[in-house]
Amino acid sequence: MANTYTQIYIQIVFAVKGRENLISKNNRDELQKFMTGIITNRGQKLLAIYCMPDHTHVLVGLKPNIAISDLIRDIKSGSSKFINDQKWIRGKFNWQEGFGAFSYSKSQLNNVINYILNQEEHHHKKTFKEEYIEFLEKFEIEYDEKYLFEFLE
Repeated sequence: MANTYTQIYIQIVFAVKGRENLISKNNRDELQKFMTGIITNRGQKLLAIYCMPDHTHVLVGLKPNIAISDLIRDIKSGSSKFINDQKWIRGKFNWQEGFGAFSYSKSQLNNVINYILNQEEHHHKKTFKEEYIEFLEKFEIEYDEKYLFEFLE
C-alpha cells in the first residue's frame, strides 16, 4: 500500500482450551519459534512472545494489510496443528475461542516487552484470570464474565 504509514502496536493474549497447563517449558522455545514464523510469514513484526503453560502473550507491530482476527486465527490454528503433529500431549491440543488484543503507544513498548518476557515471575504474584480481568478493566473494555476464557478454579 503506497503512501500508507502506520504505527500500530498490539499485545495479543489467548489461552489453552480449558486453561490446562499443556505447554511445557521443554517445548516453549520451539513453539515460540514456530509462532514467530507464522507472524513473520504474514508480514507482521514480532516484538515479544512468551508462552506460559496455559496462555500466550504476543506483541506485534501490526501492518494494516491484515485483520487482527485473521492473524490470531493463523497463529492459533498453525500452532495447534504443530503441537498435535509433534505429539507433545496425549489427546488433541486446542486453543480456546477468542482472544484479548490491547493497543499501546511506542513510548510504552519497553515496559510491555519486559512485562511479556517476565511472565513467569509475574505469575508468582497474580493468576492469569486476575491478569486478564485487570487488562480488561485497565483498557475500559466492557465484558460479560460468561464469555471470558474458561477459568479453572
